[in-house]
Amino acid sequence: MDIALKVLLLVAGLVLIVSVLLQQGNSAGLSGSIGGGAEQLFGKKKSRGFEPFFTKATLIGAIVFIICSVVIVALEARF
Repeated sequence: MDIALKVLLLVAGLVLIVSVLLQQGNSAGLSGSIGGGAEQLFGKKKSRGFEPFFTKATLIGAIVFIICSVVIVALEARF
């Protein structure tokens, strides 16, 4: 059980690293947050392509990573 959780933690970490590195940057900066806020809110949504996939992969990888980390620490503290 312990080894399986550690392997799952390793896989989740690798998925997290790859998905964050392959995401497109948000390079608008401060001017984009002031002037482009309405465009981002009401503008076109990217529902196709790799961007939503990497966003979901990052979210799922982070959740699995955190849960595995907490469970491993709880198991180590118990013994």
